[in-house]
Amino acid sequence: MRSYNAKSNQVKLYPEFLKEAGYYCTNNKKTDYNIDKRQTQDLWDEQGHTAHYQNRPAGQPFFAIFNIGISHEVTVHREVPKSQLRHQPENVPLPPYHPATPEIKHDWAKYYDRVEDMDTQVGNILFELENSGEADNTIVFYYSDHGGVLGRSKRFVYETGTRVPFILHVPEKFKHLFPADKPGDAVDRLISFVDLAPTLLSMVDIPIPDFMQGKAFLGKQKTSDPEYVYMFSDRMDERYDLVRAVRDKKYRYIRNYMPYRPNGQHLNYLWNAASVRSWEKAYLNGECDEKQSAFWKEKPVEELYDTENDPWEVNNLVYDPAYKNVLDRMREANKAWISNNYDTGFIPESDLLRRTAGKAPYDVIRNNDWDLDTIRLAALKASCGRGSYRKDYRNFLKHPDSAVRYWGATGLLMLKDGAKPAIHDLEKALKDSSAAVRIVAAEALYGLGNVKVSIVTLHNLISHEQPEVRCRAMNTIDCLGITDPNIQLAVQQLLINDGEENHKRVDVRIARWLNEKWSREE
Repeated sequence: MRSYNAKSNQVKLYPEFLKEAGYYCTNNKKTDYNIDKRQTQDLWDEQGHTAHYQNRPAGQPFFAIFNIGISHEVTVHREVPKSQLRHQPENVPLPPYHPATPEIKHDWAKYYDRVEDMDTQVGNILFELENSGEADNTIVFYYSDHGGVLGRSKRFVYETGTRVPFILHVPEKFKHLFPADKPGDAVDRLISFVDLAPTLLSMVDIPIPDFMQGKAFLGKQKTSDPEYVYMFSDRMDERYDLVRAVRDKKYRYIRNYMPYRPNGQHLNYLWNAASVRSWEKAYLNGECDEKQSAFWKEKPVEELYDTENDPWEVNNLVYDPAYKNVLDRMREANKAWISNNYDTGFIPESDLLRRTAGKAPYDVIRNNDWDLDTIRLAALKASCGRGSYRKDYRNFLKHPDSAVRYWGATGLLMLKDGAKPAIHDLEKALKDSSAAVRIVAAEALYGLGNVKVSIVTLHNLISHEQPEVRCRAMNTIDCLGITDPNIQLAVQQLLINDGEENHKRVDVRIARWLNEKWSREE
């Protein structure tokens, strides 16, 4: 979030199928496609604030999206006096991972207000549909695009970030599509966003293409209930991470491939929320208990939660032998998904962009003989950070594939002082052809006391041609707390050259934060 990689020409977006079938397709108005937007210019019959099914030719069937922004994260950022809140901050329940600061209570109350406002807007849309005379002809899907918006929800693969409300209304004339015995019933099936496109095609009798990951949960092409749904998180705006997760009906398994980075990495946008800032302050002041502090510390390599008995997911069961069978089963489910779906996340973003050279990663990764199994195995071992794997990490650094070398450097970084025997290997890695390898090697060497050479390496990468490399280098500079004057000058020069015109670019976002932090510390 956000990436602008090309979409494969082999992959069609679902509105294209619906338009070919005669539907008038409108989107009012979100366009976060996470692909090159030039490939979506003719996707809709109408796109924008005024896009509406009522503008279609008379009698034409329609597919219409309405995005309601009143409960979006930005609304929590805006200041609202307590006197204007309908929910009282002192009465709102808090999750156990949030300390009871006044700001957190206030933002939770504000968010409850916004959800009520959002429901009101949904009612207005349904009332409009009724007045149009099309209510009895229209199937309605009602859901959010992610979980909640307060800290540790959106952007994170926990229940609070990935479980969404989902309500389906099927009129009587389409009774054959009912997913339950009768209206009002809850449907005990795991579904995911990737299931929506094949479900739409199934409902209108369009054959589901092989490239769609998801499974239809309505229509003639409905599948049997899946055992799992899958989640992932990589770079979020200007911060890097790599997380994969699996959920069955009871348990959630999380695999952290960069556990040396905490969940609580500073994000310019997220930190607009007074609640997050107050949480961080409470932690730094020693006012948080263990559950509230976990967000700000290095992550465990693996997490396992019983979502029925621990809905807030604060009691990690990975080390409980009673759950070994569950843990093993879900580990294997995660590995299978990664393998079956050509997961490109284990290749550093800057390397992937260099390898694909503007082509669709979907095509390139399927048409090259990259040793994906070796890359995944290297990631699996490296993220464990075990001394017993040190020889493997050193061997990875000599591998011809840059992604394997990246994970070799990561494994040594994870070892901390245990990587001392590999200092010479890491120093050689500072000259690697891959900037991502050089960055991780510099961080590992910095922790081993080779400060000067690490700073020089990171300083040089601030002027790299790829914004993603610059961003990653500055992430490392921030995490290490480096305040070198030459690095500060390089960051300031980046802002002078590109800051105004490219203020949303990831390297500019992290540069702005670094400059702000350094100014405050002076």
